[in-house]
Amino acid sequence: MTNPKVYIVGAGPGDAGLITLKGVLALKQADVVIYDFLASSRLLEYTRPGVTTVYVGKKGRFRHCSQEEINRLIVRYAKKGRTVVRLKGGDPFIFGRGAEEALALAEEGIPFEVIPGVTSATAAPAYAGIPLTHRDFSSSVTFLTGQESPEKEISSIDWTRLSRGGTLVILMGWKNISGIVKKLVENGRPASTPVAMIRWGTLSRQRCVTATLGTLAAKAKKEGLLPPVVIVVGDVVRLRERLNWFETKPLFGKRVLVTRALEQAGEFSKLLEENGAEPIIFPVIKTVPPKSYTPVDRAIGGLEKYDWAIFTSANGVKYFFERLYSLGRDVRELKGVNICAIGPATAGAIKERGINVDLTPGRYRAEAIVKALGKNGIQGKRFLLPRAEKAREVLPGEIKRLGGRIDVVPVYRTIRPVKEARGLKKLVASGGVDIITFTSSSTVENFAGLFKKDELKRLLKGVHVACIGPVTADTAKKQGLKVDIMPKDYTIPALTEAIAGYFEGR
Repeated sequence: MTNPKVYIVGAGPGDAGLITLKGVLALKQADVVIYDFLASSRLLEYTRPGVTTVYVGKKGRFRHCSQEEINRLIVRYAKKGRTVVRLKGGDPFIFGRGAEEALALAEEGIPFEVIPGVTSATAAPAYAGIPLTHRDFSSSVTFLTGQESPEKEISSIDWTRLSRGGTLVILMGWKNISGIVKKLVENGRPASTPVAMIRWGTLSRQRCVTATLGTLAAKAKKEGLLPPVVIVVGDVVRLRERLNWFETKPLFGKRVLVTRALEQAGEFSKLLEENGAEPIIFPVIKTVPPKSYTPVDRAIGGLEKYDWAIFTSANGVKYFFERLYSLGRDVRELKGVNICAIGPATAGAIKERGINVDLTPGRYRAEAIVKALGKNGIQGKRFLLPRAEKAREVLPGEIKRLGGRIDVVPVYRTIRPVKEARGLKKLVASGGVDIITFTSSSTVENFAGLFKKDELKRLLKGVHVACIGPVTADTAKKQGLKVDIMPKDYTIPALTEAIAGYFEGR
């Protein structure tokens, strides 16, 4: 049995990008990840295949794991010789009960390491445009838990000192909000003191409501705010009006469904987040190897006979070169073969393999490749087209018509990952999506295949549809979808920009 090790890792306040580099490295070597309600599940993308994940947050509406159960769970996995990551929202040692977990490990003699995280106590106010200190407003900050009842006969909180001034940040104070306000005002804090209540801080669904101490309880009830909230008390709240940078992003508050394959969703999701959106990754397409390697193996065995190799997707590049390498060959086999890429993303994937691209058309579609090659560049020439098993026949048809010879070799195929998309219908039906994005005809067809046609139109009422280009948009229209957004350039960055432009100012 290997030596056990437990990492108690702060996951940050919600925005998956706020985890520390050291936290990511711990996740990458974990055998077991035990995570809670406030830790972003997207962080599990950093884990290795086959990792055991255990959710210890809410189980159903009322049940949840007790702290004692969690402690026992961590110890049990560690004693099996596993590397365990206990992934906790915020910072594990700031009102996170991480110390209790560490003590349980210490008592059992199990080695552990604490990796601090960004606490919501600082991150939520920052994302709401509220600095906790400013030399003109406040030179001190106090963090306190709101879990202690203000009605206790003997309090561990010095309300007199807290009422003198400085910024107060209250975590988990929702339940006792009226009693907290009462204690502060009774001990000298003016009822006119500005207050901010921040729910889901750092996420696209963040909501910030401002009030005064005197109006806080009533306004919180009126606005219908629910936990989790961070409460900030102090004059620094006045700066929010000028420093509110996050909530002014063009896609703030929008939930965007990303339907492309999981391995390709990362770049798109990052761009959406930079514009303030909350990406929901729900792959309706998965790429897998072809049913037979015979055609591509035959082509690889005779690469010297081709004048051109045309790649129409980054997936085509990936699977072609993976097969090339698995046969004991390398890029030298392509010596003398001209390389064409349909667009910049495909060209980038080729260049990553140390190969220069000879032709990228101005418009990123098959018809543009034919036009760029020209009749004289096609007649009598031989072309290789490594692509998906099912794809448009425009390019091979036109090359043949203009006197060229082309070998179309399937290097991958796309399938519908039914298991991963199981909850998609429920998500859309609940109104949890503002924008649906499609980056290929396959994503449209697979998405539509999950619904009955009349059901699809009804469920997508009020949902905006964004397509990467005209071919994908035509497929969407054939499925009865109204396409609202399409970029001029058929790339992921351009699609993101078009979505942002569509909603900017609305």
